[in-house]
Amino acid sequence: MPAENVEIETGPTSPAAAEGHVCGCQHDESEVVLDVRTIPHAVRHAAVRGAFSAIPVGGTMVLVAPHRPMPLLAELTADAHGALAVEFVVEEPTECHVRLTRTASVVA
Repeated sequence: MPAENVEIETGPTSPAAAEGHVCGCQHDESEVVLDVRTIPHAVRHAAVRGAFSAIPVGGTMVLVAPHRPMPLLAELTADAHGALAVEFVVEEPTECHVRLTRTASVVA
């Protein structure tokens, strides 16, 4: 299987972005935004699950996916033992933004 390059953006990519949030997807600039479209499919669910495990109670993460990630949301709900609130922010044919909020601590 050939290696895939994954691009990581560390700052604003345009002058307009440097002045403030401009993507129009209705998420707060302080939220973690994870665009999984750049993550190889073979490790995508594990990457999202790992990232969400680092979100504190009350914290949010916006997941950007190429479709409604229903199987992944089921996995995250199980991982969080139900302490997960899901809000679909953007739903387009080839793009879906989902706000994930950790609502309580997970007791293992």
